[in-house]
Amino acid sequence: MAVMSVSIVPFRPDHAAAWASLNEAWLAEGGFAVEARDRKVIDDPQGAILDSGGLIFMAERAGQAVGCCALMAMGDGGYEVAKMTVSPAARGLGLGRRLLEACEAAARAAGAPRLYLETSSTLKPAGALYRGFGFVDLPPRPSPYARADVWMEKRL
Repeated sequence: MAVMSVSIVPFRPDHAAAWASLNEAWLAEGGFAVEARDRKVIDDPQGAILDSGGLIFMAERAGQAVGCCALMAMGDGGYEVAKMTVSPAARGLGLGRRLLEACEAAARAAGAPRLYLETSSTLKPAGALYRGFGFVDLPPRPSPYARADVWMEKRL
């Protein structure tokens, strides 16, 4: 059986419903509350991410969005990697890494000094992916997310 190809594409307005459902699904799967900051970013990706210089990448298979990841512009010129998920049916295909590669390429093209992220230690596969991609752990810092207990960056 041929493996269906997956494309990593920039966010389009018609991705809004998939963006919301993918993000609500991983939060629920992780046992996390949808917090105020989540709600803003999920409900208004254009205003909360894109209008302030960020980017969103979507993984598409057969016209369906099966993954997503955002780059949120930071004050130091870096980008926060946020809202990265791949639907359960599309896991194991290397899409998390491909989404990170798209994020890193875009950040490098913009001259960003680093990628930053916050995650939860309960999300073991995510932590392993980030560390394998070159992210290093940082000391704890304030976060808008109650679930965040891991802070990481990758210098570019």
